[in-house]
Amino acid sequence: MASAHDGGFGGASSRRKPLGLMANAMKRKESFVQFFLMTGILMLSLRSLGQKYRIHELTNDNSSLRDERDSLSLRMASVKDALLREASLDPSGLLSSHLRRLFAEDDNN
Repeated sequence: MASAHDGGFGGASSRRKPLGLMANAMKRKESFVQFFLMTGILMLSLRSLGQKYRIHELTNDNSSLRDERDSLSLRMASVKDALLREASLDPSGLLSSHLRRLFAEDDNN
């Protein structure tokens, strides 16, 4: 039977102080090194996954901006043609020559 002073749990083993974190780490250092390496690999994988999705979002943004730029270029050309067409109806030709000079400056910039 267990005596009263050892609490009934097996004598000397219950009086031992549990190992601290550092002592436990030294005892099982291969396991701790493996744990920290696997944690590092997991963190790098999560970071890479986040960057992959960010690249995907930026690619989509880039294509939508190109589409918008093309649309604006077409609208600008249409407005330019309409202005030149309206200016050509002026019998003096001053407005038409002025617009052509302005549009030639825009094409150079």
